[in-house]
Amino acid sequence: MKISKQSFPKVWIFLVVTMMSSTAFGQSSSIISGQDPNNRVITTAVPFLNFAPDSRHSAMGDAGVASSPDAFSAHWNAGKLAFIKNDMGFSLSYSPWLGRLVNDMSVSYLTAYKRIDEVSAWGVDIRYFNMGEMEWTDGRGNELGVFTPRDIAIGGTYSRKLSDKLGLGISARFIHSNLSGNISSAGGTESRPGVTVGTDVGLYYAKEIFPGEKTGTLSWGVTIANIGPKITYNSAEDLDFIPTMLRVGMGYSIDMNESNKITFLLDINKLMVPSPPIFRRDENGLIIVRPDGTPEIASGRDPNRPLLSGMFGSFADAPGGFREELQELMISAGVEYLHREMFALRSGYFYENPNKGGRRFITVGLGLRYQEKFNFDFSYLIPQVQNHPLGETVRLSLSYNIPTR
Repeated sequence: MKISKQSFPKVWIFLVVTMMSSTAFGQSSSIISGQDPNNRVITTAVPFLNFAPDSRHSAMGDAGVASSPDAFSAHWNAGKLAFIKNDMGFSLSYSPWLGRLVNDMSVSYLTAYKRIDEVSAWGVDIRYFNMGEMEWTDGRGNELGVFTPRDIAIGGTYSRKLSDKLGLGISARFIHSNLSGNISSAGGTESRPGVTVGTDVGLYYAKEIFPGEKTGTLSWGVTIANIGPKITYNSAEDLDFIPTMLRVGMGYSIDMNESNKITFLLDINKLMVPSPPIFRRDENGLIIVRPDGTPEIASGRDPNRPLLSGMFGSFADAPGGFREELQELMISAGVEYLHREMFALRSGYFYENPNKGGRRFITVGLGLRYQEKFNFDFSYLIPQVQNHPLGETVRLSLSYNIPTR
């Protein structure tokens, strides 16, 4: 993707201009996530950390907190990994991103896991967000250089059974975000890569119910992902939250007979990040600024708060009160049909309130298993909004698992 003054989508004009500072980049993260930036969207740096990385769960409306454990458990709920049946395995997922706008942006996700014993397992993962080649220019059209913005996160997970039904998992990751290399803005603002760390904590519970011919499994999970310090791209004064996410999920699966199984999933998600306040404006519509340079807030709370205050205060800081807090909830629902542990059909729905980004899409997908070792999964996204940038998003996943002897 080459961006020049002469030709590129209007949305990317906004992206290139705003990437030159961390505060403004938070505004552009809604575009990268496929959200409508004209509404009251909660924005963060490194939004790729919450992109659904694999085909199985993205085919079920991005629901995965309480699904059965697999090679991608570290992303959805680290507490699931201790319940994985195989001895070890590897997986790779790839997805072209915003394909309707550009042709060289992608998300890749590589994982590996290994059982330690009957009650514990560990895993590692690497996720890589390639934003494509960009030709940078200043306000006068002078070339500043060519660079490929990219984000990478490298993590490790430890998961342990607390009982035969309950598991706890913890993940830690190093996050490196390089948006503009050493290219500085026309105003002379120095740019540098952003570096931070993040931690996930997850609980997973699964219990067999109705034993007999039609055995069922009831599961639930809770996870808080990406707990970590703010990130900066230029100075210590310009800090952005990373996308700390609370996920609560439930699942129910039933063996209809020896060959057929169906699973239903429901997740409710919320960003534990400050809600954007409403700023006071003058008669010309311009934000009123105090003598110290900070804008005056008409409603809501100052978003520039410490980590813990921002996380736990996010449940009661929306300018619209409790009604707006409810609008910040994202809902994922999905279903999976499995035949002989060899063939899977999946579908789901993801809903985000129009005032908070407006992402609404149907997802479909399928899975194939060969010799109990090789898995291939595919998913396809169908947006409910015309000309949506996430439209026709495809994800492909390959897994290799070594059964326990």
